[in-house]
Amino acid sequence: SVTFGLYVTSVINTFSLYKKILHEIKLLVFFSTGNRVRTDCTEFRSTSCLPCMEGTFVNHPTGLKQCFPCTNCDPGSGLRIKSSCTTTSDAVCEAQGGFYCTDSTKNSCVAAEKHTRCQPGQYISQKGTASKDTVCSDCRDATFSDGTFTSCQPHTQCESENLQLIKPGTAASDAECGDNSLNVTEIFLIVISALLLLLVIGLYFSFLSGTEEKFYPAPDPLISTKESKTKAQTSSNIFCI
Repeated sequence: SVTFGLYVTSVINTFSLYKKILHEIKLLVFFSTGNRVRTDCTEFRSTSCLPCMEGTFVNHPTGLKQCFPCTNCDPGSGLRIKSSCTTTSDAVCEAQGGFYCTDSTKNSCVAAEKHTRCQPGQYISQKGTASKDTVCSDCRDATFSDGTFTSCQPHTQCESENLQLIKPGTAASDAECGDNSLNVTEIFLIVISALLLLLVIGLYFSFLSGTEEKFYPAPDPLISTKESKTKAQTSSNIFCI
């Protein structure tokens, strides 16, 4: 009887162990396929499970009654979806075009920033990538860049192209050249200058004429009449002789 009792106890223990193993196997199977616990197991029933709802996932056995929420790849933070969320795996994010990742967990980007924009007078020495920022360098020695070039460009040599230098080049802009012949603006300025000069000369001579009239007034009519009579008498006396 004692032996029988030990045998029964051994069978019960074995059955319990077997049941526990089956339960663990069941948990592994269900939870590895995106399920969550609905009701826990008891002495008289096994664990029941439910699949994760859309927007949630379970990617490893947890025994939890809630699935994990999927990661949001926020476009406003410079992120985009690299791989979508499923019931068995979370979403994977990456940096948008023109952004680079500044923080990541495992294989997913969680924070991103815009690539640095090179300023006029600088060139892009290293283009930005999804993981690295843009590197800018300054232009030197008669070269220029508007900030979008991958190398500095030499200034245009106006003289070598038989052109007139209008505006010298800077680190941010090229030299400006023009034709050696006079342009319309220059001709207009020359004509206006000539007209102004003529006007000034005319005013000057008008001023001189007015001054002469002040210093040399017109003769008195009475005096002129007397002088005329005297001359006439003198003339008649000459004829009489």
